[in-house]
Amino acid sequence: MLSQVSDLDIRLIRVFLAIVDAGGLSAAQEILGVGQSTISSQLATLETRLDFRLCERGRGGFRLTAKGQRFERLARGAVASLNDFSAQARNMHRQLVGDLTLGLIGDATMAHNVRVGHAIASFRQRDEAVRLSVLIRGPRELEELLLKDDIQIAVGYFLHRVPMLEYTPLFQERQVAYCGATHPLAARAGRVTVDDVADADWTWRTYPLPEASFTGRPRRITSQADNMEAAAMLILSGAHLGYLPEHFAAPYVTAGLLHALDANTFHYEVDISMVAKKRRYLNDITVAFMEDISKAMGVQGQAGDAMAAPAQHERTAF
Repeated sequence: MLSQVSDLDIRLIRVFLAIVDAGGLSAAQEILGVGQSTISSQLATLETRLDFRLCERGRGGFRLTAKGQRFERLARGAVASLNDFSAQARNMHRQLVGDLTLGLIGDATMAHNVRVGHAIASFRQRDEAVRLSVLIRGPRELEELLLKDDIQIAVGYFLHRVPMLEYTPLFQERQVAYCGATHPLAARAGRVTVDDVADADWTWRTYPLPEASFTGRPRRITSQADNMEAAAMLILSGAHLGYLPEHFAAPYVTAGLLHALDANTFHYEVDISMVAKKRRYLNDITVAFMEDISKAMGVQGQAGDAMAAPAQHERTAF
């Protein structure tokens, strides 16, 4: 029975995981660089140490036992934790050491992506050893992930304000209402009135939006979408009207697949903000990255504080 884990045990566990990844002892030879007899002996030693069989091997092929499957999950977690510990220990002399996850709502303009890239480049020039992750989610989920500390910073559109979070305005995005090329209103694109859309079917977001320029929400919301691509598909069907960021819709408009109803009437602006927990809850890594994003986006002020608005409003973003 394995009561204490030694260096030998760790090596044997890595051999076991290599066998599982390869799908058998024979296939693992190339990965491990040793012969099959050596691999078989190492696996048998590990099983003796554990006092249970990890896998079935033979003419019937390679197959993990039930205990072997459970042990694999534990082993992968242990090895990942050990690798993370080793990486952080090697970099303890660095000023910033740890992990940072950035959440975005996606469908950004090229200019915005370039600026985020500049922020990452600036951060990498710091005295740091940080494992950086980037994920794409909807606004509601990003706020939930921030509150659970699963991500540290989010950039996107957030209508409501959560007391635990700090919102720093970065720029504005212009949204315009469109119809598909096969929609009955396509023939009147650019001259569509509020009365024309009174009884039309619309697609709407699954997250809160600011009130559009005409009074109230559309009467007939018959579909929902949680991202721009899904909304575009619904509008392209010709069965629904809907709002999209101007930059996102532009290629479809150029191709004649989407038509703006009337950009002067059916439009609204949304604020794109950088969001994180309040300053007192932030670590040095998060503060440093927020400073780099603020600089890349042209925002004045200190990260985590109430920043001034950008000197120039952008009209395109997500």
